[in-house]
Amino acid sequence: MKGLDLCEEYYLAYGSAMIKTKFPGLESRLAAGLVGEGSECFGFDDEISRDHDWGPGFCLWLDSEDYASVGPALDAEYQKLPKTIGNFNRLYSRWGKSRVGVMEIGAFYRSFIGLDHAPESARQWFQIPEHLLAACTNGRIFNDQSGKFSAIREDLLSFFPEEVRLAKMVARCAAAAQSGQYNYPRMLKRNDPFAAQYAVIQFCSEIISLAFLLNRRFCPYYKWRHRAVRVLPVMGEYLYDHVRNLVLERNDPQKAELIENVSSAVIDALRRENLSGNASDFLLDHAVEMAEKISDPTIARVARVWV
Repeated sequence: MKGLDLCEEYYLAYGSAMIKTKFPGLESRLAAGLVGEGSECFGFDDEISRDHDWGPGFCLWLDSEDYASVGPALDAEYQKLPKTIGNFNRLYSRWGKSRVGVMEIGAFYRSFIGLDHAPESARQWFQIPEHLLAACTNGRIFNDQSGKFSAIREDLLSFFPEEVRLAKMVARCAAAAQSGQYNYPRMLKRNDPFAAQYAVIQFCSEIISLAFLLNRRFCPYYKWRHRAVRVLPVMGEYLYDHVRNLVLERNDPQKAELIENVSSAVIDALRRENLSGNASDFLLDHAVEMAEKISDPTIARVARVWV
């Protein structure tokens, strides 16, 4: 059973009734769900995931006024809920005790993005690591009648302002070109296997991140990137298969050819999205063209660092 389904079942079986009985009227003002860290929040949990910080549990988010007035009492009742449902119980580690339970809405978002609201400037957007944006917008909302928690979530999911997205794509294209198309073959000539392998992994990571930007979705933490890319509408299945083949390939010339094939496919996607019309087969040239599309001088300066 997937963790998200289990946690929603647990909330409906025990959490909702507890709130209605112990705190009449509060259920219409709070939000309940499971969002944040943990493989189950992305739907990637498996048997291995169940050894720590996995199992029945949910988050209850309150606005600052309700959190001050009933937060401690609500948390005390949450802690009294049955520890198991079906054959599942939650296992906690020293790092995961704050992943479920009662939380203040603003504090929850600040713990990930440093703000209790969506970023309001390009600088704020650039300062937040994408994997943290992915983590605070994943999962599932079981109940949010007031809409206060979901309003911030939806603002974040509306994604980066377009020129911020372009600047990030410039950076990913430039880094992928540098690591995969340029440095990988040079490291092979120098007989430097560590640098060569590092270049391949960086190329794959940058290309996956670029695909998330193409799809206007936040790229998750590194260990979920390859798995997550598969479901992207644009290039998802292609990159899932080709990145896997690239990492597993042991023949150096074949690996270099795979890098060029992936680069060509990405360039074709950029052209289809009207992000570049350049005829070059080198990703850096497309980064330069995308950088020229940025009109905001502050964002343009950020993009020019890469090209």
